[in-house]
Amino acid sequence: MTCMYRIGVIGDYDSICGFSALGMDIFPADDAEQAKKKLRELDNDEYGIVYVTEPLIMKMPEEYERFKSKTIPAVIAIPSTQGSGGFALEAIRNYVKQAVGSDIIFGDK
Repeated sequence: MTCMYRIGVIGDYDSICGFSALGMDIFPADDAEQAKKKLRELDNDEYGIVYVTEPLIMKMPEEYERFKSKTIPAVIAIPSTQGSGGFALEAIRNYVKQAVGSDIIFGDK
């Protein structure tokens, strides 16, 4: 039995257009409402990972929290072309700490 999932990327076009060259499905969204709608559409058995640019995910914290408890799809914040406010890195740090049991990225503080 083969388990194949697609990968989606939601965000402003300039930040996500390059992901299509890697075979990922891109979904441009100009605001949080468009991003929420698309994220809900991708909540199916086709997508295993959905990356969302940090500026959008910070404008929809309730939606992000809803997906954090789900295994599939994994919703992961990524920086945009506007840079990062640290939210995406902190989220990844917390995922690693939960999985490994220790902060191997920055060391326990």
